[in-house]
Parts: sequence; C-alpha cells; structure tokens
Amino acid sequence: MEYILKSSIALEFIKKEPMTGSYRGMRYRLSRSGDEIEACIWPEPYNYIKTADELKQYNRFPLSADGKNACVDWLNEQVDVQRDLWDKALSMTWV
Repeated sequence: MEYILKSSIALEFIKKEPMTGSYRGMRYRLSRSGDEIEACIWPEPYNYIKTADELKQYNRFPLSADGKNACVDWLNEQVDVQRDLWDKALSMTWV
C-alpha cells in the first residue's frame, strides 16, 4: 500500500537539504550522503536530533529518481512491517 506518496518526495530538495516527515507514528528523514539518499526512520514523538540513536533505523538508496522511488517503497513497507511499533508510539503520552 502507498501511504507516503512518491509525488510528495522531491529529489531536488533532498539533494540540497534533509527532508523530514511522518506517517501514523513513524517519523522519517531523507538526506543526501554523497551519491546516495540516506533514509532514517524512528518512532514518534521526538525529532531526529532528540531521538536516541538506538531507536533509529537506516537504509541507503541511489541519489536518482529510481533510488527515490525505491526509498519511498521501503518507507511504505516499514509502515506495514513495523505497525506495532508505530501504533505504540502513537498511544504514548508525550508529556
């Protein structure tokens, strides 16, 4: 299923600045690392900097249109594969 739309991710933006987003308890950050897109996912509620490193999961893809599409496919796959983790993050009290 496509939760995060490929059309919502701008490769030209990622080439210049990290891009962040979230979907139902899963936060993500896409950034350029040389000639690759580095994708990072982690559970809510905190941002990338404030989240403990052990909660972050990484994957890399070519810095190209095909790589971007593969990255979004991976993000969408992780929504389903780790749904329990994301649901738990959504049910937590943030204060």
